[in-house]
Amino acid sequence: MRRRTRLDSRTLWTALLTSMALLLGLTSAAALGGPGEERAVAAEQTLRWTADGGMDAFTSAPQTAVAGPATIVFENSVATGNDIAMPHTLTFDTSNPEFNNDVDLNILANPTDNNGGLHTAEVVLTPGVYRYYCAIPGHGAMQGTLVVTEDDGEDVTAPEVTASVDGVRNDDGAFFGSATVTLEATDAGSGVASVEFAEGADGEWQPYADPVVVDRVGDHVLRYRATDVAGNVSEPGTVEFTVVEPPTDDTEPPETSATVSGDQNEDGDYLGMATVTVTASDAGSGVNSIEYARGADGAWQEYTGPVMVHDLGSHVLRYRATDRAGNVSQEQSVEFTVVEVVEEDVTAPEVSASVSGNINSSGSYIGYAQVTIEATDEESGVELVEYSLDGGPYLEYGRPVIVDGVGRHTVSYRATDAAGNTSQAGEVVFTVARGGGVPAPNCAEFDERRTVFVGEVNTGVPNRITETRCRINERIEDEKDWSSHALFLKHVDTVVGQLLEEGVIDERESGLIKQAARDSGIGTPGNTEGYRSLFDGSQESFERWQQVGGGAFGLSEDNAMTSSSDVPGMGMLWFPERQYENFSLKLQWRDDAPDGLLTNGGVFVRFPDVHGHPEESRPEWVAINYGHEIQIYDRPTGDLYKTGSVYGFDRVGLGGAGVTPKGTWNDYEIRVIGQSYEIYRNGVLINEFENVRGLAFEPPRGGDPGSNGRRNASGYVGLQVHGADDVVSYRDIRIKEL
Repeated sequence: MRRRTRLDSRTLWTALLTSMALLLGLTSAAALGGPGEERAVAAEQTLRWTADGGMDAFTSAPQTAVAGPATIVFENSVATGNDIAMPHTLTFDTSNPEFNNDVDLNILANPTDNNGGLHTAEVVLTPGVYRYYCAIPGHGAMQGTLVVTEDDGEDVTAPEVTASVDGVRNDDGAFFGSATVTLEATDAGSGVASVEFAEGADGEWQPYADPVVVDRVGDHVLRYRATDVAGNVSEPGTVEFTVVEPPTDDTEPPETSATVSGDQNEDGDYLGMATVTVTASDAGSGVNSIEYARGADGAWQEYTGPVMVHDLGSHVLRYRATDRAGNVSQEQSVEFTVVEVVEEDVTAPEVSASVSGNINSSGSYIGYAQVTIEATDEESGVELVEYSLDGGPYLEYGRPVIVDGVGRHTVSYRATDAAGNTSQAGEVVFTVARGGGVPAPNCAEFDERRTVFVGEVNTGVPNRITETRCRINERIEDEKDWSSHALFLKHVDTVVGQLLEEGVIDERESGLIKQAARDSGIGTPGNTEGYRSLFDGSQESFERWQQVGGGAFGLSEDNAMTSSSDVPGMGMLWFPERQYENFSLKLQWRDDAPDGLLTNGGVFVRFPDVHGHPEESRPEWVAINYGHEIQIYDRPTGDLYKTGSVYGFDRVGLGGAGVTPKGTWNDYEIRVIGQSYEIYRNGVLINEFENVRGLAFEPPRGGDPGSNGRRNASGYVGLQVHGADDVVSYRDIRIKEL
């Protein structure tokens, strides 16, 4: 017998009870009784959370606990300070891999419910960190963590030990040539201290470290046991097996193969190092040895593990295997090349901007200012230069930008190199005064998307500013109500010809725009390209909407619908004239919250008639419980559902099209087909959501989630007002059925 030593012991935590937390939805597993009453609980530890009428934090919450059974108590009642019937939930996060996710807890408590807002649930906690929060929309600031440590009780349980025997067997189950015994031990308490084995019924105990190889012919018995840190020793286990001589009629050599792994460049060469792994198998007498050799004339060496090759250049590695009957496989080889690791370009371009024009005595530019941007990159080269005017979306820079609006302006700029490094945004600030400069552009439409769209067809052509200072999209006028497709194509031909003459586009881009116009179908009978206005800024269109719940909207001086800063409460302005199934909803929104605050709002889609659910005492909750809220929330802290999120279903961060300054209009498009949702901000796709997972949490008060756990296939649209401090404005609301 020969031994290879390797201690394969791991200290594993195993829960004292099977960890199956109660799935509570938005109801509790058991009620403790009315507020203030005391009840006996089954678990040894009780963890208590309380809440009041605020939405910023739980009024009390535990910070630590011990692993094992626990009673969770959640009270949101008049006794805890909630005298306005504000509902809250206590929800454990099970989707974030940074935290424990084995307790599925979601309790809804309301001072007016049957339990007076006092609820309890029995759970089993494991060591680690749990994250908890309130899942009610807008209450995202109510969150925290619970740290759970191991129970330090006395360990009186011995380890568990298992044994497995591997090798090549004959038809009777005996092992050819040798058998390998592998032992594994686990201990849920103090941890495994040692593992031992002994040969035969009377053999002495020996320390086990690595699988034991038995190559003597005959019957064998191997005993094994383990000891934990607390001194508990397991009952000895045994494994029996037989080793026989390899078959003498084995004439087939082993089968061999090799793989090469490592980081590769575009040519398939390995960067800095390649690793060659050789494997062999033999169905007869079993593999006895594997050998390899470097190069065409290199000496054969025993293969004991993957071969790492660091030398630069082309390489050949040969390999073969021999079985226990002496059969040698045919020599095979693998070829590969190792090249030097090229330093990655991690340096962003250098970019600068200058402003030119006629300046008056106050330093303001008369009539207009021209902004010129320059970028350089000494490594991979400049790939893209962009600019943003007054907090708007970033657009591709191709020629100097002319700014002619009277007032103070900020132009931000940045550059990206071929390696993907983007520079920190710089900015120039200047003022334009009235004068004899260039008049404001008279553009038929407003469209700042990055590329040229004709209808819904994306040409891929950059949406450049032209000599008229209107963008290409704005000169195509695809949102106009064209009486015929031929008339629209004639208009596009004229515009494309002008753009070619101005040098704005080339022949290839001309063809792309014309083809997109033909594919768009704009102007054809029955074409649904045009959008129907739901709010155009007029008093008449504003009066077509209805307010429900708290808060209020009014028509502002700039012809937008703006939520009131004087009327408290959460509510909704909805469009009751008709329901929509598949559609593209476009609008613009602006954060008008007071200084120091960022707004919280949203767009509701596909909810039923708010007055058709008598079980809902507050009609604005119909949209929350039965529709989808497309979130508007640019605050970096607080609620985890940021702008573009499908609230309660699909969470996105502050990436995508980025965050614009307060007071800046944002374009928003919500495209819905079937159960597929796409959300665009300022022309950039920031979220795609397929509603196949069902509800993230059950609707309050038993709301119907819809067929197969999905939300409605059609419904109304509405705008959320979240509170007096969350002032938000909406304008240019239009919809197109798809």
